Amino acid sequence: MTNRQSGADTEGKGPGRPRDERMTGAVLDAVVELVAERGMGELTMAAVAARAGVSKPAIYRRWPTKQDLVIAAAEARVGVLTVPDLGSFRDELRELLTARLRQYRAPGVDRLLAGVIGSAAEAGAERSAYGAYAGRVTGETRRILERGIVRGDVRPDTDVAATATLVAGSLLFRMLAEQDAPDTGLVDAVVDMVARAVGTEA
Repeated sequence: MTNRQSGADTEGKGPGRPRDERMTGAVLDAVVELVAERGMGELTMAAVAARAGVSKPAIYRRWPTKQDLVIAAAEARVGVLTVPDLGSFRDELRELLTARLRQYRAPGVDRLLAGVIGSAAEAGAERSAYGAYAGRVTGETRRILERGIVRGDVRPDTDVAATATLVAGSLLFRMLAEQDAPDTGLVDAVVDMVARAVGTEA
């Protein structure tokens, strides 16, 4: 990546990657802060640039559209998780949902995710981009289900895609639609219900 020689986004004369990482972090933080303060409707590239202390061209080079920027901000806060093999689907599902719970409790994440979901339904939205993000978010749930099938503690006839959607939607619906903070009680309930539905344990 070539170094930028001018503009508010230049910092020092070091290699491009550390500077680019600092700029990326500042921009994505600014998106979350602005959405939390003003809502998605008031989010503009100019406002993000001003909050992050970078130039608009620098943002457009990295994220050509506001949609790209919002998805990147969402993925920075709620993205791919990795759950180790714990020898039990139930334990792995609890680990996954507990990690998601921590992410959802971070300031501004509720409004950011509400904005992402709402934006996906807007006219002109690139649906495949939102679908790809959702696929990455639910990917680890699918992986632990498939691992459970191989291990034998998840039923082989389990609809992996439908179960992953159910798992992902539980905490989100509580937070965004019911306007109530998801908690460990909800995690425990979802883990128990899903494990009973698809598990092979008695």
